[in-house]
Amino acid sequence: MEEKSLGKQLQEQLAMKTENLGMTMTDEELEKAFRFSEGYKIFLDQGKTEREVVTEIEILAKQKGFTAFDPAKKYTAGDKVYYNNRGKAMILAVIGTQPLENGVHIAASHIDSPRLDLKQCPFYEDTELALWKTHYYGGIKKYQWAAIPLSLHGVVVRKDGTTVEVHIGEELDDPVFCVTDLLPHLAADQMKRTLADGVKGEELNILIGSLPFREDDLSERVKLNILKILYDKYGVTERDFVSAELEMVPAYPARDLGLDRSMIGAYGQDDRVCAYTSLMAALECDKPKTTLVTVFADKEETGSDGNTGLKAAYLKYFIADLAKPYGVEGRTVLSNSTCLSADVNAALDPTFSDVHDRRNAAYLNRGVVLTKYTGARGKSGTSDASAEFVAQINRIFDAENVAWQTGELGKVDHGGGGTVAAYIANLGVDVIDMGVPVLSMHAPFEVTSKLDVYMTYRGFAAFANA
Repeated sequence: MEEKSLGKQLQEQLAMKTENLGMTMTDEELEKAFRFSEGYKIFLDQGKTEREVVTEIEILAKQKGFTAFDPAKKYTAGDKVYYNNRGKAMILAVIGTQPLENGVHIAASHIDSPRLDLKQCPFYEDTELALWKTHYYGGIKKYQWAAIPLSLHGVVVRKDGTTVEVHIGEELDDPVFCVTDLLPHLAADQMKRTLADGVKGEELNILIGSLPFREDDLSERVKLNILKILYDKYGVTERDFVSAELEMVPAYPARDLGLDRSMIGAYGQDDRVCAYTSLMAALECDKPKTTLVTVFADKEETGSDGNTGLKAAYLKYFIADLAKPYGVEGRTVLSNSTCLSADVNAALDPTFSDVHDRRNAAYLNRGVVLTKYTGARGKSGTSDASAEFVAQINRIFDAENVAWQTGELGKVDHGGGGTVAAYIANLGVDVIDMGVPVLSMHAPFEVTSKLDVYMTYRGFAAFANA
């Protein structure tokens, strides 16, 4: 065997190196990663809104022995509980063998994604076409939502207080909807707009029908025909849409991407990829040393406000209620806790590589991304994980052979973004962002690597059992 030169030895000892997992994972590991991604694709298809994700999580949790959390009960090691916050956010907990005053391990993802929400009074008719008005939710490139098939998901609360679930456009024989766009032949003025205004917010109108109600001497007969269809199917009126939460999302399923099937293309992978990987780690965790608390939050894409977002107090109250029967203060638990803020990072895109610092960018197929800080313009809005905690997570991952890399969200002053990390850090918890690198983030069709998805699951599992 050829003896390594001193330089090569020093390089291996001293230099940091990340590699394509396609070169380093065994055939058995690659097969596990591809098999894991099949369950993930099903999860994406069954949960395209935060309400649907919570419903799916609760079903899966109950199958694994989780029961509804009772704040009056004193739980013992191995007990599994869940807390459903208004059907739009969820907390799972697996009680550990160590005392709660030593802290808990928290994994916190978000389950909302950019989309188009119907306005409270969405119906209108123009030129004998029926349409809905929308207000976009989260950070989107508005032009990406025109001329693609859309489905309608959500709930309508009727005048009598009963709730109707709506789900139209996902089955092959369902109708779909769309935002129309201007043909190139007539788009000379539109093409002069900036890309941000190529399609404006008030132009994100959903086409829903064209046939009139067949009776003369009526105004808005196409709109009336649509209202009748909805009333016949769901028993709802136009007034009921005032008390509704209805979301337009892409009407296509998650698919394998690439001739090698190495990637997944789907809507909503930010941040349901971290929700699914942390969920699987929680469901498979039986009796950890440290109590595991897994959070699935709403409203991150709009700033985490509201009573289902992580600026709210429900996580803090849950920890306090969990600790109270033991005579322990919630703040004591939190101040000794650690957290993986489970959110994605931008993968370096070779087509648009100029916005990245290649030395500090995340790459597809190199494993889970640890993001020490987020924010923008001088790290504004970030918690910035401590060196000690970064080293702690590195040791946990290295001990379990979890492939990891670091990443920043673009070059300095080129952008940036936020996660839920800062809001959990504000509770006195040590936090670092961890997640999957994503191409085309916030687009209606995002791309991830199956190997990165699997390695992220393994990272959450290692943290859960550390």
